[in-house]
Amino acid sequence: MPPLRSHSHSLPSSNKASLLSTVKTLARSTNARSTKSLHAPIESLRRGDWVKLICGASFEDVADVRNLSLVYTLAGVDCIDCAADASVVNAVNEGINMALSISAVNRPWVMISVNDDRQDLHFRKAEFDPEDCPTDCPRPCEAICPADAISLKLISEINGTGSSTTYSKLEGGVITERCYGCGRCFSVCPFDKIRAMTYVRDPITTCNLLERDDVDALEIHTNGRGTNLFSELWDSLGDSISHTKLTAVSLPYIGEASVGVMNQIFSIMQSCPPLYNLWQLDGRPMSGDIGRGATKQTISYAIHLASTQNRPHGFYQLAGGTNLHTVECLKKERLFRTKTGIGQDVLIGGIAYGGYARKIVGKVLRKVPTENGYGRIEDHPEHLLEALEAALALLGPVKSLQSHST
Repeated sequence: MPPLRSHSHSLPSSNKASLLSTVKTLARSTNARSTKSLHAPIESLRRGDWVKLICGASFEDVADVRNLSLVYTLAGVDCIDCAADASVVNAVNEGINMALSISAVNRPWVMISVNDDRQDLHFRKAEFDPEDCPTDCPRPCEAICPADAISLKLISEINGTGSSTTYSKLEGGVITERCYGCGRCFSVCPFDKIRAMTYVRDPITTCNLLERDDVDALEIHTNGRGTNLFSELWDSLGDSISHTKLTAVSLPYIGEASVGVMNQIFSIMQSCPPLYNLWQLDGRPMSGDIGRGATKQTISYAIHLASTQNRPHGFYQLAGGTNLHTVECLKKERLFRTKTGIGQDVLIGGIAYGGYARKIVGKVLRKVPTENGYGRIEDHPEHLLEALEAALALLGPVKSLQSHST
């Protein structure tokens, strides 16, 4: 969790009970149309109102992940996508279970994200040595980071040679578990001190996670410029694929070659066919919190797929730059809940929200008092209600929810 920025006042127990009752009622009303079936998320994909929360393939702040999962479970997401790390998966499930104890809502699927090479932007961390930074640096990296993942502090120390003179230096740097690799700090550093540390998720760890009862789905990120690395990863995952209810493939738009590569990938997947498969149309990665224009690339991707006849089998979902304007843009292009034919499923099954979803709820999470760096949002129902209303404002247009206000 980032440093506490504001404290909430203690509420009388009667007020807390009233607020929790409001949260419970609001959450139940948003889940009223859903079914309790094992494959309720698939029904959402078929209708076109699937919503996935992206915690971040590299975001590993378990306190935030837990609270985000709690809030968005209450709001009615169908799936929560997180880093392929056991502690993060535990945090997601803890948040989900707490939400279920608060209100009778549907349990979202838990998805883990992995990659097949080091080129995917979602699998990197910023890194620099703060002692290399000039002490008079204005620290633009700290200001621009959307995850509050950079913290720098100017300190003074006595010269180690025994002299009484002091010198100043910066300490701190990147809070690794909070960095999700957006890369905005790279270009703003006036001294070019920040570098990217890339990595590939371990297939053995992935297999172990997929065999857990509380992991439902897998997402594989690939760059779309070839299929060899995807094929190697798919083979290495082996029978663990059979434990999943859904397997997603996330790839960027690579022009006219996109559909051909997708069909090749689908052919590779037939060596161990997933129960259901989904294509994540990744527009402008990790940018939804920037502004309205960020959603244009994933909309363009959807338009291209809509005009293509030999689309690969599976559901389609938007991601990368998605925000409050995405549904409006889909409607403008007549792609929101538009069916591909009589009696068939819709073309675009839903939307995944990442940076924007974390931003609007993150503003509330920063108000939650912490103890030893950990704060439980349900202990502060006034903040829980505020966060839930923010989440519902985002999900409402997709789920066709009535607007709620207190």
